[in-house]
Amino acid sequence: MIRKLEKAPDFEAKNQNGNWVRLSDFAGKKLVLYFYPKDDTPSCTAESCNLRDNHHTFLKRGYEILGISTDSEKKHQRFINKYNLPFDLLADTDHRICETYGVWAEKQLFGHKYMGILRTTFIIDENGFIEKTIDKVNSLEHAGQILK
Repeated sequence: MIRKLEKAPDFEAKNQNGNWVRLSDFAGKKLVLYFYPKDDTPSCTAESCNLRDNHHTFLKRGYEILGISTDSEKKHQRFINKYNLPFDLLADTDHRICETYGVWAEKQLFGHKYMGILRTTFIIDENGFIEKTIDKVNSLEHAGQILK
């Protein structure tokens, strides 16, 4: 997994509208890059809505927010519309970005092993370096974890 003070790897993926988004688009800005397992599931919804509810605070402090999961552009669009999310979600359908950031790993649920996203957030500074990594995300209080 990418850690503090490392250069954040550049990436390119389509957002919910089919537009290409790159890390380099955020040069000179602070970025909250959060990886989450799946749209419209209880924990992922709680996390995304917590970030939505605190979006104004992030903007005041100079942060942009991007979410990434392996869901499709269309599924992201439904999720954004359903919960009125004010930030882009990127479709990493081939989990290439997840692998690059070290958040694609074997998981286990009810004894069943599968590959999936480890819920993780990277705070990237204006120069493209990892300022902070949060790998024990509290979905209900995630904004507080980031902003403290």
